[in-house]
Amino acid sequence: MGARLEELREKARQLRISSLMLAHQAGSGHPGGSLSAADILAVLFYHHMKYDAKRPDWPDRDRFILSKGHCTPLLYSVLSDAGFFPKEELATYRRLGRLTGHPNPKLPGVEIATGSLGQGLSVGHGMALAGKLDKKDYRVYVLLGDGELQEGSVWEAAMSASHYKSDNLTAIVDNNRVAQDNMTAQLKGIEPVDKKFEAFGWHAIRINGHDIPSIIDALEEAAETKGKPTVIVADTIKGKGVSFMENQPKWHGKAPNDEQLKQAVGELQNA
Repeated sequence: MGARLEELREKARQLRISSLMLAHQAGSGHPGGSLSAADILAVLFYHHMKYDAKRPDWPDRDRFILSKGHCTPLLYSVLSDAGFFPKEELATYRRLGRLTGHPNPKLPGVEIATGSLGQGLSVGHGMALAGKLDKKDYRVYVLLGDGELQEGSVWEAAMSASHYKSDNLTAIVDNNRVAQDNMTAQLKGIEPVDKKFEAFGWHAIRINGHDIPSIIDALEEAAETKGKPTVIVADTIKGKGVSFMENQPKWHGKAPNDEQLKQAVGELQNA
């Protein structure tokens, strides 16, 4: 397992570098939240989820929804690396083409358009309900941002998922504590996130969102939990791995320039 863990850590490192390069080449994008969620997506796509990149509409695939839809540098990086579309297409990010600034459902591997925050969990719960009705054993994973939890629609979906005992649904909160222009707690206090979901009838797991074994264990625990949906509250660092980006709201939606990209990539490569 040790070699596998190192492989996943390296995948997360490469996803961070790719995310920075996409934002840099486009001159826009959202690097901070892409860096914070890289370990989570590395485990999901390279270790945990079942899918066939050559058959993106395979009915028995697990579904992934990026509810915090601004973090497409990370999403497109992992989808291209997993084989859903050619890596060469990454050069068209935020230009004319399929790689739009928010998830484009015309792109293989993208289940739903997101970006208006707060809708992903509702859609994910609908997919989970459909799976139950169709007697399918696929699972649905929804990645939310912590600032996104300020949207009331998230809690409407949480209440519905608990009511229907949707144990094939897993929500993952990228709890990096930094929103678009301030610390999340300064905008609206959302803690304790895990206890709030528990009060809505969910099974809650809280982990270090950068610890690969903890992510693996949490996803396995979620898959084994019956009778209720699971939320994984992943405590993360916005801008993880880049000294001048970590915990800085200004890097929520700002592309690095040439010098900043060089420093950031260097830090990630030497970490």
